[in-house]
Amino acid sequence: AILGRRSMNEAPAPGTFLFASESVSEGHPDKLCDRVADAVLDACLQDSEARVSCEACSKTGMVMVLGEVLTKASVNFEQVIREAVRTVGYDSDDKGLDWRTMNVIVALDEHSPDLLQVISTSAAGRPVEDIGVDDQGVVFGYASDESPELMPMSHVLATRLSAGFDKARKEGLIPWARPDARAKVVVEYKQAADGSVVPLRIHSVAMTTPPMSDTAPEQVEKDLMEHVVKPSLPEKFCDSRTSYSLVPPKQAAIGSVCSDTGVSGKKIGADTYGGWGSFGDSISGKDASKLSRSAAYGARWAARSLVSSKLCKRCVVQLSYSPGVVEPVSVHVTSFGTAEACGRTDAGLVDILLKNFDFRPGALQKELGLKAPVFQKLSAHGHFGRGDIDAAWEVSKELK
Repeated sequence: AILGRRSMNEAPAPGTFLFASESVSEGHPDKLCDRVADAVLDACLQDSEARVSCEACSKTGMVMVLGEVLTKASVNFEQVIREAVRTVGYDSDDKGLDWRTMNVIVALDEHSPDLLQVISTSAAGRPVEDIGVDDQGVVFGYASDESPELMPMSHVLATRLSAGFDKARKEGLIPWARPDARAKVVVEYKQAADGSVVPLRIHSVAMTTPPMSDTAPEQVEKDLMEHVVKPSLPEKFCDSRTSYSLVPPKQAAIGSVCSDTGVSGKKIGADTYGGWGSFGDSISGKDASKLSRSAAYGARWAARSLVSSKLCKRCVVQLSYSPGVVEPVSVHVTSFGTAEACGRTDAGLVDILLKNFDFRPGALQKELGLKAPVFQKLSAHGHFGRGDIDAAWEVSKELK
């Protein structure tokens, strides 16, 4: 059903545009796999020098982890995996998985000794800041002044919905809900002459979640609106034209791992910027010696700091690395014209970053505290713009 029905083909007003971002709950099959991969990572990081590249996949009654690991920690991987699945809420075959009885497959090999010669701090007695890069890579960071989090508003709102769903489910407010849910928010924006974007209103909201039993569609719609949508979305962005689609189609009634194969690393948009800017490789299951973790956080830190310092209104920061080279081989900033409005140039912003940041992956690990086992809490609801966790890359740096 659609509340606040309107024509979906209605063109936005002149000077405005529509942009959609999606998010998923922690029990979405792909997000479940991110949680499992990061649970393995955190367990291995009882040894702060551990090296981990872990992927996960899931299907009805089964979870598998595969990849490469090197750690001095004693880890019972099956126990770690079952606990991660239990925490998310998969405790019944009716949901597609029961953490107690599911089949667990562990296919983890040892990291290559050659790789460790490149990235180990003990090799040749190098300090942590001078560890090398094991592979080439390109990462991106994005920031925009359109929200207090310096994140895209469409992404912020979609993430609030998925987080609100998880909260309501765990508090028993929607007892019919399985752990799996998906949310989408379309925001109408004004395109400013200086290149910045201004969120005007919420155009439409969609949520899909398969109920546990023969719950009436009207009850699903009512509960989602009362316990998830209204507490999550600011009233000032909702108006009489905002439409809400809160009941899944019949073919989505099963949902979860019964109808979708879960694979870690697939929800990169939800993990990063909701489709804005650019993004690189998947993050979950990787220790911070991997560029997709440390450098991605560093790029966000840099972009956020530029916007927070009012040197531009929004920007993408790109960092590029080559194998065995400690420093990034290139740093690029795109401000969409907003730097000029602030009396700067994109090239000037690059110079500022190079004077204020040490983008060596080892230095970022040290400055951002990335050797601690803290990554499970980042496996759902995004890695950036989080106000509910203590993330060093979300503390803007004072730029000189």
